[in-house]
Amino acid sequence: MSTKVTVKGQVTLPKAVREAAGIRPGDRVTVRARPEGGVVVERDEALQLDAAAVKAARNKIERALAALDRKGVKFEMTTDEWMRLLRGDD
Repeated sequence: MSTKVTVKGQVTLPKAVREAAGIRPGDRVTVRARPEGGVVVERDEALQLDAAAVKAARNKIERALAALDRKGVKFEMTTDEWMRLLRGDD
């Protein structure tokens, strides 16, 4: 499988390579030169969030938003409304 290098030094990874390496749009990759020549392109595992971590973060945000909603916090609040809420003024 081959691909062409652009004048900006960019290459397109073929679909079969992306699928085999588990690389999706937005993922970060590590590129390193091999001493004997050539390069290695790897999915940067250290920077990837797995589905469980994303789901846990989303659940935490949803719980926080629900707690704010129960306290009457509206995201369309004016500055004065926020100040009354934060200061406890009724």
